[in-house]
Amino acid sequence: MRLAGFHALVLVTVLGVVVAALVHQFTASYQSVAAQGLAGELRAYVAAVDRAQPGTNLVAASVAYLQVRSLPAGTSLVVALPGPRVLATPGATALRRDAQVQRWLSSPPPTSLVRSVTVGAAPEELLVAPIRVGAATVGTFVAATDLSAQQAQGQRVRLLSLAEGMVALVAGVLSSYLLLRRLLRTVGRITTTAEEIGRGELDRRLGDEGPDDEVGQLAVTFDHMLDRLDGAMSAQRRLLSDVSHQLRTPLTVARGHLEVLRRTGGLADEVAAGETVDLVVDELDHMRALVEHLLLLGRAMEPDFLATEPVDLRSFLGDLHAAAEVLGPRQWQLAPVPDVVLRADAAKLRGALLNLAENAVHATAPGDIVAFVATVEVRTGWLSLAVEDSGPGIPPARRQEALARFARPGASDEGGSGLGLAIVKAVAEAHGGEVRIEGSPLGGARVVMALPAELMADPAGSGA
Repeated sequence: MRLAGFHALVLVTVLGVVVAALVHQFTASYQSVAAQGLAGELRAYVAAVDRAQPGTNLVAASVAYLQVRSLPAGTSLVVALPGPRVLATPGATALRRDAQVQRWLSSPPPTSLVRSVTVGAAPEELLVAPIRVGAATVGTFVAATDLSAQQAQGQRVRLLSLAEGMVALVAGVLSSYLLLRRLLRTVGRITTTAEEIGRGELDRRLGDEGPDDEVGQLAVTFDHMLDRLDGAMSAQRRLLSDVSHQLRTPLTVARGHLEVLRRTGGLADEVAAGETVDLVVDELDHMRALVEHLLLLGRAMEPDFLATEPVDLRSFLGDLHAAAEVLGPRQWQLAPVPDVVLRADAAKLRGALLNLAENAVHATAPGDIVAFVATVEVRTGWLSLAVEDSGPGIPPARRQEALARFARPGASDEGGSGLGLAIVKAVAEAHGGEVRIEGSPLGGARVVMALPAELMADPAGSGA
């Protein structure tokens, strides 16, 4: 797998850099400690020479210092003085024989310097400094400490770091392989399922029952998306089927009357021709209204269906109440309205409530009551916008059926399309709400658009 190989390469690079940096830092650390120790030896030598008795020459002071100085294990000193005379501590034989050290002993450097060198077969940290009397350089001070133990410890650190790095590498590669294997297997199944869906198999699902992790959530989310797509396409198919069924009747009626008019010679009869034209126009008007309603239902499935804006509920329902009075001679009522501002699509909300009002007019007789009622539900905090009437109502067993497209249970008129409640339901659901049909205290039906509390700027408002 290319992704696992790439991940392994990245891990090797990162772990290699980390191990190299660790080893380098450890080496620099013990070399720095060794250099500080040698600098301390130089300061101690200079201080001892400066404290020598008056009249004591530099050679005697150096001899006295080297004889009494207790050095750390592995440290040796060499002092080259005029004469020429070279003084050294025990164990400094290899240091004195080193070619580079001999050159420094014979020709002191202008300033102190520290070097990591190999003396014989041993790694050592070396400090070389000029010995000055006044402004004159009269000799060379050389201090060295054996780094063999520190180097051996550094080697153990290197091996331990490499071993830990290998463990981390194996664990990282194995975990990434298992993760990528599961992820890519799920991605492969998504690809295969998408291809099958593209061929028309809309019932295909991943059905992932693995661990509840990100990959499992991806599969579950994909299945949910497919469920929504399948539902939308099924709804579209039902809509097309309903459209073809509903439009076939008025088209057949219009065509039949026109053919009868032509066969019977009714074109010469102005009265018969006028009646046929009026009937055909009525059927065409019915089809136009039907198409507009169907287009609205179709747009309800689009994400930009709503154009929300702040809506003052009191002003909105007051205007709606005034507009509804022209629908029919009824006793129009408006109950006290909560003082809230609603975030909604005012035009579509108005159209939905007018649909409910028109349905109430069709279900009642002149003189009956039709009321607009707005309340904030105490239990849920939702806003209920209801249209109630004093008509015959809808039987409880048929209330759910009434929300379906083209359903007209208990309708007393023949001119409706059966899409009014379906449009109301689509508008409510687009706002995140729902539609309920209940019995009204007025004796008829109560159709409620329940909208969620988050749409209200003041959900607690309930004043009249």
